[in-house]
Amino acid sequence: MGGVSEAQLTDWQESVGRELVEEEALDPLALRRFARAIGRQDETDHVPLPHWAFFLPCPHNDTIGPDGHPKRGDFLPDITLPRRMFAASSMTFDGALKTGAPARQTSRVAEVTRKSGNSGDLVFVKVEKRLEQGGEIRVREMQTYVYRGAGEPTPLPVPARTMPQGQSWQPNEVDLFRFSAATFNGHRIHYDLPYTTGVEGYPALIVHGPFTAARLAELAMHDGFLATFSFRAKAPLFLGQPIFLRKAGQGSYEAVRCDGAIAMAATAEFR
Repeated sequence: MGGVSEAQLTDWQESVGRELVEEEALDPLALRRFARAIGRQDETDHVPLPHWAFFLPCPHNDTIGPDGHPKRGDFLPDITLPRRMFAASSMTFDGALKTGAPARQTSRVAEVTRKSGNSGDLVFVKVEKRLEQGGEIRVREMQTYVYRGAGEPTPLPVPARTMPQGQSWQPNEVDLFRFSAATFNGHRIHYDLPYTTGVEGYPALIVHGPFTAARLAELAMHDGFLATFSFRAKAPLFLGQPIFLRKAGQGSYEAVRCDGAIAMAATAEFR
């Protein structure tokens, strides 16, 4: 089990308050690619979580870590626990984004905390993001990343005798590749099977958490225009097994694995 000392935690907490400011014109083609990658059929600008199409990470080859992510210690703290995942997000949509127009995104390390889990210590890093256009904040998001030790290998879920209710969704290898490409996500657990099974101990390629979140946001958009959207990943989703997307109550949505486990829970509020 991986352990984190008080000295390490204190050192990583020195990153709280660190900011990264980026500016770019919001490319309509980038939005179209993102929309197609998540399975969006039409050409409207009402794409679920559209800001994820922009301000993509763009590391140099020599600044990429062994897992395919950018190396740690630049903006995010240099946390030594080997596994890193996008765990949760809470976002507010204050105004529509205008493609073709300049925008600014400010990212700030908001919090670094430690908790105990089955695989040892877990370190959670919260990053606040503000996307502005024309001097006004259009999107606010608080992202949560979790770092953990290697832990034991994860078994493949055993399908339940009766499949869960909901809209069946089963992405394939090309779908995972296209989402990785549209978001410039180099994490190897989404495309490199020998690495995924041999190094990270998963039984199959992993479906991206943000990919699943975008599909749940698409489901939520059937109920109205999003004012807020939040999600929390609770269990991994594996390539080759069906995923069931469903409404779980007023403003509540779930992605359920074939074994009945809730893999992601989301909530939404509407304008």
